[in-house]
Amino acid sequence: MEWLEENGLMGLTLGICTFLVIGVFHPIVIKCEYYWGTRCWWIFLLLGLAGVAASIALDDIFLSVLAGIVAFSSLWTILELFEQEQRVKKGWFPRNPKRTYPWDNEENNK
Repeated sequence: MEWLEENGLMGLTLGICTFLVIGVFHPIVIKCEYYWGTRCWWIFLLLGLAGVAASIALDDIFLSVLAGIVAFSSLWTILELFEQEQRVKKGWFPRNPKRTYPWDNEENNK
């Protein structure tokens, strides 16, 4: 970590890590909504809270910032899960044929 700081690469490395974390969370949102719908939002809440706690507890600035990035990406994922459900409803993403969707009941009641 000192080497990154001494060579002025800390910001660049954290930027790359942020890009990778966001890149990893994108397919996770799609897969989680496909298999479990929005029911799994609480997992991302717990992961986010654990990341916040880790960010506060860690002494190393790089790891602390990285934990914060993962924490807030996890918390943002909660919103994205619900938005993904709407994207599936609009037909922009495939539905899981093994699941029932909340709007299926609305259509049957009409």
